[in-house]
Amino acid sequence: MSWRDVMCGELRADDAGRRVTVAGWADTRRDHGGLVFVDLRDHTGKVQLVINPEHSPAAAETAHEIRNEFVLQASGEVVARAPELINPNLPTGQIELQVDELRVLSRSTPLPFQLDEENVEETLRLRYRWLDMRTERMQRNLRLNHTAISAIRRVMDERAFVDVWTPSMTRGTPEGARDFLLPVRLQPGKFFALAQSPQLFKQLCMVGGIDRYYQIATCWRDEDLRADRQFEFRQLDLEMAFIDREDVLDVMEACVVGAFEAAGVDPPQRPFPRLAFDDVMLRYGSDKPDLRFGLEIQDATEVTRGSEFGVFKNASCVRYIVVPRTFSRSEQTRLEEVAKEWGAKGLANLTQISKFLSERELQAFGVEEGSTALFVADEEPVVARVLGLLRLHLAHELDLIDASLDVFHWVTDFPLFEHSEEFGGWTFMHHPFTATVPGEEAQIEADPAHVRGQHYDLIWNGWELGSGSIRIHQAEVQQAIFRVMGMDEDEQQDKFGFLLDALQMGAPPHGGFAMGIDRFIAQLAREPDIRQVTAFPKIASGSDPLTGAPTPYPDSALKDLGIRLLDLQPE
Repeated sequence: MSWRDVMCGELRADDAGRRVTVAGWADTRRDHGGLVFVDLRDHTGKVQLVINPEHSPAAAETAHEIRNEFVLQASGEVVARAPELINPNLPTGQIELQVDELRVLSRSTPLPFQLDEENVEETLRLRYRWLDMRTERMQRNLRLNHTAISAIRRVMDERAFVDVWTPSMTRGTPEGARDFLLPVRLQPGKFFALAQSPQLFKQLCMVGGIDRYYQIATCWRDEDLRADRQFEFRQLDLEMAFIDREDVLDVMEACVVGAFEAAGVDPPQRPFPRLAFDDVMLRYGSDKPDLRFGLEIQDATEVTRGSEFGVFKNASCVRYIVVPRTFSRSEQTRLEEVAKEWGAKGLANLTQISKFLSERELQAFGVEEGSTALFVADEEPVVARVLGLLRLHLAHELDLIDASLDVFHWVTDFPLFEHSEEFGGWTFMHHPFTATVPGEEAQIEADPAHVRGQHYDLIWNGWELGSGSIRIHQAEVQQAIFRVMGMDEDEQQDKFGFLLDALQMGAPPHGGFAMGIDRFIAQLAREPDIRQVTAFPKIASGSDPLTGAPTPYPDSALKDLGIRLLDLQPE
């Protein structure tokens, strides 16, 4: 038996005279004396049902029982509405369904919130996510997920990529976040890690001759939850052999454009701009800059070397941004307080310090009337961070961002290593399997501070969508990376012996990328965070309001796993 032969939102004026059966949820019910009107809803839209007791007494009796979110099946004739009754706000507004058969397929208890209710608290929405998923917003977002991923799969199929499933239970590898650990009953005291990414598996696919691998992979990272971060997430994971960086970037750009086109959105122009890491840090103070507005950071370090203003003269780095407006004293004070919260010692306004500067310095800054130059003087990392954050803060506060723009770009030529404040040595910028820029292999151990990696990030309107790199395919180079990170021979073999073995058995040159699917869909849907495009997300505390997870387990279950809990006191 078919429950319906047409969707609610598909009926049009041309269907007048047709007999149909529809099914869906009662969106609203209006009782006008004898006549009862019900707006029946499914994911395609709404259609108005008209139940007339003179036409069908049985249907009219059923109609009086209906409440919001009852599941109904209705059969009858599609009829044209009188011209004065046409609803121009609905695609189905020119017709209605004169019902002669009406069935209640399922009833609903009183709802914790109405589907059209605004400002429903998020935890409540997620506790009753099945209701929230019926809203137009969630229907649109979840179906956009499917549309975009289907388009991405088509792009990968057209380019002869092979979808290879890889394990989620693996050995933990250093990828920048804490692992989720999984105890093993058969081997008490030992743990699998839930894969932060399929990184090593996809590299092994290259060694295994699967020269074009991809999957929509589920990954896990034990990180604090934010607007763009969940414990579990999906990524478009790909790897290619016998290629260079531009081949990988070309595939990713094709995936982005294909998803845009499938979603009916004008795609960004290709190729996406390529910006070097050093350049974006200098001009924007961030390795994921939002390029929809100006406010570029300008360097004044050399200009102020001989300055009579001691703050500038004695600082190792002096930079500034020019803002297209002036600020009152109270506004300037507030900006200074914000800058100090980000780590600055102060925030200098050119107007206030001009008397300490030479004519040469003032001319070099070139600030037009009606604008304000704001300076930070400190160590270079502090200056970059503070001005980068200030740039974004002022762009939002002054409404300088054109929200209609979709600006994609690549950031390339990252340092291979960065100094670890936690461990006091060198750690990776991307991950420890990233190859150096060609010709810089000898610098890995000799000069780790200045060796560059073949690492590239994809940025969309200030959101990092994902990262990739050309990988190391020579065991001796991989071992040099591990040594810089402080791993001796025994530790290398213990943690990565299988990878080093593979790299010595004919590993081709290869590289790849991983794009966060949920971040991409959130941006495509114009949503502020990935929870709005995820069917069943967690909240900031790491809890699941829907199921109540995580939950305690009885001692008997933990004993089977060889686990005993400490009496942990809240910090």
